[in-house]
Amino acid sequence: MKAFYLAGQNFIALAMIAFGIQHFIYLDFMTRIFAPLPEWIPAHQAFSIIAGIFLCLTGAAIIFKKKAYLLSLSLACTILLMFIFFQLPNFITHLNNPMIWTNAGKALVLSGVNLIVAGSIANYTSENYPKYVPNLISLGKVFLAGFFVLAAILHFLYADFVAMLIPAWIPWHLFWTYFAAVALIAGAAGMFIPKTKFYSAALLALMIFLWVILLHAPRALANLQDANETTAFFEALAMCGAALLIAVQNHLPLGRY
Repeated sequence: MKAFYLAGQNFIALAMIAFGIQHFIYLDFMTRIFAPLPEWIPAHQAFSIIAGIFLCLTGAAIIFKKKAYLLSLSLACTILLMFIFFQLPNFITHLNNPMIWTNAGKALVLSGVNLIVAGSIANYTSENYPKYVPNLISLGKVFLAGFFVLAAILHFLYADFVAMLIPAWIPWHLFWTYFAAVALIAGAAGMFIPKTKFYSAALLALMIFLWVILLHAPRALANLQDANETTAFFEALAMCGAALLIAVQNHLPLGRY
């Protein structure tokens, strides 16, 4: 269980650092973790650098267990606020655009990922944290499960497109497309049932990790100049980490991890 806990946190930490580095490279809000800034806001490059520093500090804090609760919670709130003010209006006016749904869902799920890691840090250390801390994991789990259901629906609606993303050497593309959709819905529901929470979250983490290795890593390595593919790799890694942390929730003794 401790290995799951540490792997989950480190996956999330690596994703945050990678997103931060992307902000330095592109000097803009290229990833889905933060909503793009409107044109009327000046100094996009300066804000991008600030965002990159924030992300890298949060990732490093999670790895080294220094101020990680505060930084992860602050990052989760920042992502959520930027979603509400900058992304939600665009989402409301483009409800028929699946890409807008996907980007909005990823912003919320990455906010949830940071809520989950903040809650996990507070749950398994001997320091005193506010009583609302367990609710952080619960809210993060809602965001995570909601995105899994959204992804499953999009798998059904755009099955032919999703099937094209599966590597050519894997047979039965449509079968695996529908299988993944069903597994996402079943796993999302199972995370809220006490008797199945561990197995649902652990199996979801395994499935997403396999996507990281078999799907996202080859696509990202094949085109390192494509920010979208690199971003998708680390988004999946962060969600895998969050699922691992949900799996071990209430299964670890109190102590310093």
